[in-house]
Amino acid sequence: MHGRVSSPITQDSSGHRARLRQRLFDGGEGALLDHELVEYLLALAIPRRDTKAQAKQLLAMFGGIGPLLSASSDTLRREGLSDSVIGALKIAEATALRLLEARTEAAPILSSWDALGDYLHAAMAHRRTEEVRILFLNAKNMLIANEALWQGSVDEASVHVREVIARAIALGATGIIIVHNHSSGDPAPSQQDIRLTRDLVDAGRHMKVTVHDHVIVGANGRTSMRAMGLI
Repeated sequence: MHGRVSSPITQDSSGHRARLRQRLFDGGEGALLDHELVEYLLALAIPRRDTKAQAKQLLAMFGGIGPLLSASSDTLRREGLSDSVIGALKIAEATALRLLEARTEAAPILSSWDALGDYLHAAMAHRRTEEVRILFLNAKNMLIANEALWQGSVDEASVHVREVIARAIALGATGIIIVHNHSSGDPAPSQQDIRLTRDLVDAGRHMKVTVHDHVIVGANGRTSMRAMGLI
């Protein structure tokens, strides 16, 4: 016989991927389990190899699909993953975040609160380091900018208050929403979170910049300080 003959392993993995693909076509994203989604992503980067075991290993190592996709490229590289595999995982994350972000762009932020919460949770809840972002809004509560202003805790609140208000004025923003994550997973506000929020409310009042909310996200959920009566 002439030509290349596929090994049974290659044939079997190819058939399995075809079945996964058909299930995805027929039933949408809910038709595949988390390990099957990751398995398919890995298969795009590692053709002709069974990736089921590696997918399950990665999910167990990182604690789920959210933490896996949210892991930095450096972290994934330290775990021995190739650039092609890292690229497949990061493009999946970027696509998911872009889709969620698009849901918040067509309407005023305050009227699309659930969509905003879903985006913020996906973008920040599983990060291993804390990051503080500010959403800057115009007079119609449309998003002007979504910027990460610093990493780490919200200590040294007076320094950060000046930074946030100065940036709001530079952008011509009339309102802001503070967002940050708790890497512990617990979204309950700390005393430092409360102090920063109140300092920002006071400073913003003088500069006609309204603090609409301070949202804290973590792996265990998200909290709104306005909903808690803290603003």
